[in-house]
Amino acid sequence: MIKLLVILIGLSSFISCSGNKTQSTLTNADTNALFKKYNLDKIKLPEGFSISVYAEVPNARSITLSPAGVLYVGNRSGDKVFAVTDENKDGKADKVYTLASGLNSPNGVAFKNGNLYIATISGILKLENIEANLATPPAPKVVYDKFPEDKQHGWKFIAFGPDGKLYVPVGAPCNICKSDNPIYASITRINEDGTGFEIYANGIRNSVGFSWHPVTKQLWFTENGRDMMGNNIPSDELNFAPVANMHFGFPFCHQGDIPDPEFAAGKNCSDFTPPVQKLDPHVAALGMRFYTGAMFGTEYINQVFIAEHGSWNRTEPIGYRVTMVKMDASGKSLGYSTFAEGWLLADGKVLGRPVDVEIMPDGSMLISDDYSGVIYRVVKKV
Repeated sequence: MIKLLVILIGLSSFISCSGNKTQSTLTNADTNALFKKYNLDKIKLPEGFSISVYAEVPNARSITLSPAGVLYVGNRSGDKVFAVTDENKDGKADKVYTLASGLNSPNGVAFKNGNLYIATISGILKLENIEANLATPPAPKVVYDKFPEDKQHGWKFIAFGPDGKLYVPVGAPCNICKSDNPIYASITRINEDGTGFEIYANGIRNSVGFSWHPVTKQLWFTENGRDMMGNNIPSDELNFAPVANMHFGFPFCHQGDIPDPEFAAGKNCSDFTPPVQKLDPHVAALGMRFYTGAMFGTEYINQVFIAEHGSWNRTEPIGYRVTMVKMDASGKSLGYSTFAEGWLLADGKVLGRPVDVEIMPDGSMLISDDYSGVIYRVVKKV
């Protein structure tokens, strides 16, 4: 009873619901103005593709789509969670609902059985029966409250796996360190009701994006490499974790083949699981999805799209784009290439920072951008 009272008191101190605040968004009249406002003429895509603004959402971070087509949007540097609807299905959002505010870096969002799950720094919250109450959402309920409170790498991407469990990463509380607490530098999972906590994978410095292959149903994730080893090492990573208890090297080994200068003594990189694909160094690879639509063409089916948020301390900035890792049927990488770029200009000026990607039922792709506070929509002309 005492623990319940503490949770409720703490919850009331940082949550205020504001779902009655809705705003209409895009109409045909302002589409061209928004295209100019967000410099979309600078964005380079493969031939036949185009980009537009789907919705304006402050600090738009991780995103997830419900079966009914409602897009939920998390928030890292802000404190709110949003729902975005396209009621007339014209490829432009009609309304943005504020579902909750006062949350502690509610970066991650996941949807299951009519409920929206929200990851804060130290816990998981739930908005029940949310799609019947977008304009008047319920107060969040605590599902789990035992994650660490460290802010460094503490924001979380979350998603439900094919096993019905909620997967929750816990980043290292540092650039490079070794903690005695095994929860750090891991991906964990819990049951829908918050029970059954376990660590699924280890040695992961910080993952802010993962997904399951549409055919094999096995877990793939991005990982941010450590800083302060120079401009060109180590690489960020795309990793594959088909079973539990795999170790991906942190803090002993980076990108599969670079021993850490401080922590690698007595270790061998061959003892750990290497990445499927080395990404470019310091690009801050975040959200990733497999392409499951038909619009882009058969050559894109089951290929991996990755949102690269962009470097923060590299001498020459890199990232600020969406890339693609092409794979064969066995999961072997066939190459890593740029799909969408132009948010970083040649003079170093930043126009946007992609965070997450999501595939829509019609095959279009959404891209969130927390720098500009916008959700883009990429389509291919048929």
